[in-house]
Parts: sequence; structure tokens; C-alpha cells
Amino acid sequence: MPAIPSLGGLRGRNSRRPVAQATTPEQTAHVIDCAVYVDGKRLPGRFSHADAVAEVRKRRDGFVWIGLFEPDDEQIQGVADTFGLHELAVEDAVTAHQRPKLDRYDETLFMVLKTVRYIDHDSPTTANEIVETGEIMAFLGKNFIVTVRHGSHSGLAKLREEMESEPERLRVGPAAVLHGIADRVVDSYLAVSESFENDIDVIEASVFAPRSPIGAEQMYLMKREILELRRAVMPLAVPLRRLTEGYTPLVPEQVRSYFRDVDDHLTTVSERVASFDELLTTLVDATLAKISLQQNSDMRKITAWAAIIAVPTMVVGVEGMNFDYMPELRWRFGYPMVILVILGCCLILYRIFRRNRWL
Repeated sequence: MPAIPSLGGLRGRNSRRPVAQATTPEQTAHVIDCAVYVDGKRLPGRFSHADAVAEVRKRRDGFVWIGLFEPDDEQIQGVADTFGLHELAVEDAVTAHQRPKLDRYDETLFMVLKTVRYIDHDSPTTANEIVETGEIMAFLGKNFIVTVRHGSHSGLAKLREEMESEPERLRVGPAAVLHGIADRVVDSYLAVSESFENDIDVIEASVFAPRSPIGAEQMYLMKREILELRRAVMPLAVPLRRLTEGYTPLVPEQVRSYFRDVDDHLTTVSERVASFDELLTTLVDATLAKISLQQNSDMRKITAWAAIIAVPTMVVGVEGMNFDYMPELRWRFGYPMVILVILGCCLILYRIFRRNRWL
């Protein structure tokens, strides 16, 4: 088997997000593309999945790459029969909402990867959703790879174009396609984690800003979105580790070495996500503490003003009692004196509260 190309050639263009592939009128709703590759080059013409398998068997060389988009049971059944896919894996591919995993069925490998897309927004403090998820399922055989996508952002058109422009990558076989898919997905994790880091910086600055409008609900939203990213990233570590350790002969040694690079990148993302979760937990605690401190400050202000108001209330209440014999009741300067006493007492209390920072 020819040697696999250099790391830069195999990994493609890093951190480029997948884009959805549009179907042509001649294509069915679920079959996005079906191609036969011989010696790293795509054979001209259109193939059905049955014709593609027949062509590969006739040549005894090359492999088939067929891409499906959200097929139902009836649409995927013909492909499953042609390639001999296991019914349990087919059921998972149709129903979707699977955890990242790697299963081996006889001579077929079934891998699930969750895709993520960062949703642009004006501010993380006002966004309702930050991460959108999808899935890519891959059936890997000796001479075929079948990809099933769920989610409009999980397209593989760009990846297919890149690999077709570099025949030495496709010359390795369908395992190189699986590596390209895993590498593209993990690169998208890196891009999303970088965007998350910017959002968390904004939230952190808002939390510690005076009179910040941010509340605990925005923090819990971010934690929920981080949890969504965590569900995509963390479970993928075990499947990638298996592929690097020779879990199946369908992935040759020269490809396994490049899966190790993908695993290293996934480790980087996992560490970022874990640190994001810890930081958000700290920020939630800080937000709650800040809210409690603000409430205490407000209560002290209310209490201080209530104490100041109590002075004239008490004085006026005493002077307003209907007794005939009260000191200074008929004195000409009695009323001004009472007003001066009230103002003096209120001023003294105000200065005391200000000095103690209650006001």
C-alpha cells in the first residue's frame, strides 16, 4: 500500500467548518453523492450504490464512498443490503441522537461523531442558543465507506473536494476518509471552543463590572451550552483511542498514526471544555454572591432611611398628643424649635450612616 502523505496533506485545512452540500435535481433526497475511487482518483460518471459496488468488485481495486443525508428506514435499506450493514447499526444511523461511539460488526466498523456549530449572536448575555449539534455516522468496510449525516451544518462536500484534489490521500483507502471526517469534526470543536472562550471572557467582565445587568440565568444558559459541547467531545476520546491502538485491521498502521494527531487535538478541546465548566461554576458562585451582597446593601439603605424617617415621626407623634399641659406647647418659638430638632437629628443620623457606608 502506498505511503500516506505528510501530516499537512492528510489533515487538510484546519479549523475550516463544514458546510452543507446542496443536492442536484437528479439526486434523490437522501443520497447526496456516490463515487468510486481507484488509485486515489474518482471514476467519471454517476453510480448507484449497486453499480458502484459492482464496479469495485469487477476491478478488484478501489473503494466506494456514498454519502446519505437523514435517510429513513426505507431509503437506507437498499444501501444496507448492498453493503451488508448490521441492522442494529442501521437503526442507530436512522434514529440518530447517539453518543459518539465505535462498534465493530463482523467486517464492518460503525462510528458515530457528533458535530457542533457555533451560532453567531450579538452578546452571550442575550443569546438563547449558542451551539447547534448534529451527527455523522460512518460505516467502514474493506472497500467502502458509507456516511450518514444528520443536521444541515454537518456537510462533507468540502472535505470530499479537498480529498479528491489530493489523490494520494484517497489512495490509502476508505480509512483515510474516516480520518478526514474525524479530523474535520475535531477541528470544528477547536473553532467552537475558541468562540466559547471569547463569550466567557465577555461574561466574566460583565460579572465583575459594577452594577452589571447580567444575572444567574445567563450563566446557567452558558453552562447548558457547555454541557452540550461536552456531550459531543468527551465520549469521542475512547473511540479515537481504539483506532490508534489497532482496534480493527480496517484502519492500517499509517492511518492510525494520524488518528493519534486527531486524538491529541481532542485532548486539547477536552481540557478547554473542562476549564470552561469550572470557570462558569466559579462565575455562577460569584454572580450569586454579588446578588446577595447587593441585596444586603439595599437592605442597609432601606433600614438607614427608615431610621431617619422614624425621628420626625416620633417627634411629631409626641407633639401631636392632645394634652392641655405640655412643655413649650404655647411658646412662640415652639414650632421652629421642633423643626430644628427634627432636622438636626436626621442630619446626625445621615452622617453616621454615610460614615459607616450604609448610604
